Amino acid sequence: MECWHIRGGRRLNGACFVQGSKNASLPILAASLVCPAETELENVPRLRDVDAALRILRHLGCKAEQRGTRVYIDSRVLDGSEIPHELMEEMRSSVIFMGALIARCGQARLSLPGGCQLGKRPIDQHLAALRQMGARIEEDRGEICCRPSALRGEEIRLPFPSVGATENIMLAACTAGGRTVIRGAAKEPEIAALQDYLRAMGAEVAGAGTDTVVVDGFHPQSRVGFRIRPDRIVAATLACAAAAAGGDVELRGIDPGQFSTVLDFLNRAGCDIITSDRSVRLRSDGRLKAVGEVVTAPYPGFPTDAQPVLMAALLRARGRTAITETIFENRFRQVPELCRLGADVTVSGRTAEIWGVERLKGAALTATDLRGGAAMIVAGLSAEGETLLFDEGHITRGYERFDARLRALGADVVLEY
Repeated sequence: MECWHIRGGRRLNGACFVQGSKNASLPILAASLVCPAETELENVPRLRDVDAALRILRHLGCKAEQRGTRVYIDSRVLDGSEIPHELMEEMRSSVIFMGALIARCGQARLSLPGGCQLGKRPIDQHLAALRQMGARIEEDRGEICCRPSALRGEEIRLPFPSVGATENIMLAACTAGGRTVIRGAAKEPEIAALQDYLRAMGAEVAGAGTDTVVVDGFHPQSRVGFRIRPDRIVAATLACAAAAAGGDVELRGIDPGQFSTVLDFLNRAGCDIITSDRSVRLRSDGRLKAVGEVVTAPYPGFPTDAQPVLMAALLRARGRTAITETIFENRFRQVPELCRLGADVTVSGRTAEIWGVERLKGAALTATDLRGGAAMIVAGLSAEGETLLFDEGHITRGYERFDARLRALGADVVLEY
């Protein structure tokens, strides 16, 4: 059990670089299986989820190691296509290995993915698309078995812009015969990052960032070098922390356009925000105002992953804010814990109503999930006294040395293992 000690009341000041993106790294690690190749990745964050993905690669016979923020993978020695349940259950994005294994081996056996319990995460779209492409897939009590089969290019229409389904189809389509067209594709920056990596591997892929992605051929390369882009959700978390605690913080190396909806709401809340092509500077006096209505939506809408941390930043904002969650039905699990600090938040269905309070007081909390845990840290930074946050490892799944990063900005945060 990890324990975060957070003493609030200290302003955040200074500059920091934003870690590499977890949500870009994980599908790219899976994609390294698509053809026999050596891959060198830079700016990969040291996270529990990344470590879980590397263990899956090693289980499949690959060489995979991380040194600092560099990762080396040799998938030429792949000798398996089955992933055991104990590895799959560690992270939700493990299902992306299905498309990569089918592309490389024509078959795969794995179980349903794990990760934070935020509600139903059906993979029906993944399976329907792969079946349309010719994959022979059987399901039995939580296990998925993809029988040996040859894939063909198809035109696939997704009823919802699922990031995972889009990524799985892109991976499987690399070695499919003919052209694959994905309509209704997810538009997240992580899709564009995967496209860039697949192009470096030799795939002919276009359209990432729009609702139509086309995969049309593959000329495998034997060696690939690639740099992971910064993490937009970590950037949003740091911005919300500075907004809540007050201070003057510059986030470097990040594209502000990738989390502009979060910045727009923080600006509406009273923060001064200056952006450039590769940085964001935020100044806040810590006394924010409510922002009215916030509704989560697929990219480029307001990200569901940033909803808990924005909520935490607005707990002391003057007035009322309503946040409606449209992606996950169980994404307000942080609310009871935030109320332990003295917050005034009520949930009705998919909407949380926040009435700003004058002050928050430190308390003992328990992290519920990755982003909910980060929200509790943000809230603790603006609370009086000490907040103790007990966590079974959720936060370190997505935030690299987050305590040290916050301390470098002036926060009083210590993580005990």
